[in-house]
Amino acid sequence: MMPSVPQLLIVLAIVVLIFGAKRLRNLGGDLGGAVKGFKQAVKEDGEEASAELENAADGAVDDVKDAAMRETDDSKSA
Repeated sequence: MMPSVPQLLIVLAIVVLIFGAKRLRNLGGDLGGAVKGFKQAVKEDGEEASAELENAADGAVDDVKDAAMRETDDSKSA
């Protein structure tokens, strides 16, 4: 069951009276900074993971090419 708008306003008024507007403003700023930092960390981690996958894929391609070259050399020498 959702609270109505007047109920929310009453709760907000009580919270402002208890904590004060300045403390709530600081709390909001801290919360916003934390969310921003979290989003940035997730983005950097995703980019790092993508780079690692690309490097692993390039290494796998090189390994396959080397194996193919060795098989070709072996078949020519036999």
